[in-house]
Formats: sequence, structure tokens, C-alpha cells
Amino acid sequence: MFDLMLKGGRVIDPASGRDGVADVAFAAGEVAAVGTDLGEAAEVRDVSGKIVTPGLVDLHTHVYWGGTSLGVDAPTIARRSGTTTFVDAGSAGAGNFPGFRTHVIERTEPRILAYVNISFAGIYGFSKNVMVGECGDMRLVHPHECLEAARANKDIVVGIKVRIGAKAGGTSGIAPLQLALEVADLLDLPVMAHIDNRPPSQEEVLRLLRPGDVLTHCFRPWPNAPIDAARNVRAEVLAARERGVYFDIGHGQGGFSFDSCRAMVGEGIMPDAISSDVHALCVDGPAHDLLAVMSKFLALGMDLTDVIRCSTENPAKIIRRPELGSLKVGTPGDATVLELRHEPVEHVDVVGEKLRADTRFASVGTVIGGKWWGDGTAPQPN
Repeated sequence: MFDLMLKGGRVIDPASGRDGVADVAFAAGEVAAVGTDLGEAAEVRDVSGKIVTPGLVDLHTHVYWGGTSLGVDAPTIARRSGTTTFVDAGSAGAGNFPGFRTHVIERTEPRILAYVNISFAGIYGFSKNVMVGECGDMRLVHPHECLEAARANKDIVVGIKVRIGAKAGGTSGIAPLQLALEVADLLDLPVMAHIDNRPPSQEEVLRLLRPGDVLTHCFRPWPNAPIDAARNVRAEVLAARERGVYFDIGHGQGGFSFDSCRAMVGEGIMPDAISSDVHALCVDGPAHDLLAVMSKFLALGMDLTDVIRCSTENPAKIIRRPELGSLKVGTPGDATVLELRHEPVEHVDVVGEKLRADTRFASVGTVIGGKWWGDGTAPQPN
């Protein structure tokens, strides 16, 4: 007998090429079977008319709640967004990573993995009234400390995060990225690079990124947008894409514009990962959570299966944990149950452009570790 069965839902699992009505059974914390007439289960959830996907993976979040001023509470976001794996994008550096692990990661039921910030202090000065970039003082950008922190936590560390640009790095220029790449090389891990305003330019950043590294805020607005004044995709962006750099949305407070998105998609450049960059300043809008960002891409005309792929299979591949993005038998027992709600919704990007739609995603509940974990409904963006 299985522990839990989700019965009668439309199972969309891009990693296994499945899209159709089926039951999903869980046992011993894993996916045990997918199909019909599977037998009996101790608990059965009727999800007819709903969509069942692998547990949603949000590649860019900030969930060091209570330890950094930008952190939000992962379980709260999980219940409303259906997210089962949060990837924290450098909230903590070597100086505060032990606290992040002990007080948040190990006490949180939704899975939390993390990029270690190249800055020793992590993202420490981030609020409505205080904005101090953690890479603005190169004394904090210490590769040896970052290397040791990543090695000590290799079971949960998926890469090295660096935020560069005039806001995050002041006059440090490209140097924080160069040091992050050196650390990542020694660890055989990818880098996730944030870029805000010049200096450095997007061209300088993209020139250094390697295959498998991640450019987050890839559809950001001007300045340092991926498109020029004529709305043509910049040559360095095309070259990075061709080279195998992953493009992550990282919506957040300033990382995503409809205009850049339309231009990029118009030239056939789709995101590899749809992520929220949810943090204290955007959790109530414009980003909200992963489901809200997924809904924006649905409204922009992206295919349903591709939206789910960019929130399950692809981010799991990017962090080298492909088992987290699939419902194949033997994978961790995480699943998300969604519904498409047909109701008016108004989406807003980071520059205030509005996009009206009549369909959005909503969370019905999640399975974590083979157990029904919680019911939730994503809020309507405003």
C-alpha cells in the first residue's frame, strides 16, 4: 500500500515527457508510481481537474528570514505558491552562513538550497531606507572565507553568488565577479551573477561567464538591459546564450520588464528559469512569489508546458539536482498541485507597466517528502 496518492489530475512532467491524466503515488518519501489503477493508498487526494507537477523549484529567492533584512519566511511563501524547493541567492556569505543553516535551513520543511555570497557579510544592508552593496568594500570580498564556507556546506550549496554593479558593488567594478569565478572553479560549481547599473557593463560581465553559469535578471529593464534602444538583443547576450550561460528571470523589485521580455522572446530567446527573487521589498508586489511570475509568462503567451519546465526541470538541472525537477519513480516525493483560475488579473512589472489577463495559476497544495504538506492559494497580484 502506498502512503499517499494524488488521484485523477493532469500530470505535467516535462522531464519525463508526460502530459495527461494519471495518478501519482508516494511511498517512503519518494515517488513510487505514476499511472492508472495503481492500487490502494493510506491517504487519497482527489485532484481531478487540477494540474500536478513536480515540486516547483524557485531558483532565486531570499529566505534567510530574521537573519537578513531582506529575508522572507519560506513556509509562508511555500503555502501560497506551491514552491517545494527554494534556492537562496546569496543572502548569506561566509560570515553568517552557519546561522542561516542552523536557524532557518535545518528547521524549514520546504527544502532550502543556497548560493554562498562572495561577500563575507552576505546581503546585509538591504531595506526601504538602507541600501549598502555588500561588494562595495573589497575587504569583504574574501575568496578564502567563501571557499571554506562552501566546502563546509557542500550538501546544500549549489554555487557562488555575486552581485555587481554600481548599487551592489560601488566602485569595485568587475573584481567581485573575477574572485567569485576563481572560487567556483576550485569547487566545480557555477556562479550566479546579478548586475544592476554600470559600471561594469553587461558586456563585461557576460564576457566572463562560463557555460553553466547563471545570469539572473536576464530580462531586466534599462539600464544594462539585454536590448538596445532599437529593441534589438545585444550581441554579447546572444554570444553568452550560444556559449551555454543560463538565463534566469529573477523578477524581484528591479529585475524584470515586459518590454525586455517581449523583445527577447521575439528573437527566440526564452528564459531557462522562471524565478521570483522574492524578498522583503517585493513580496507584496511586483514579484509576489513564483506562481505570480509564472502567471505573467502565461499571460505573455508562453506555452503552459514550457512555463512549468522553467519552474521544475530546468532550475533543477541548473543547480545539478535533476531529481528535484521530475516525478519519475524513485525521485524525492515532492509535487505541486495547481489550478488555472479563469478570472481577471492585472500583472505589473518592475517599471510599472501593466498587463491584463484572464487566467492565472493558483496553488491547491503541495506534497513534500511524500506527505501532503499544506493547502494554499497564491494572492492576486496588484
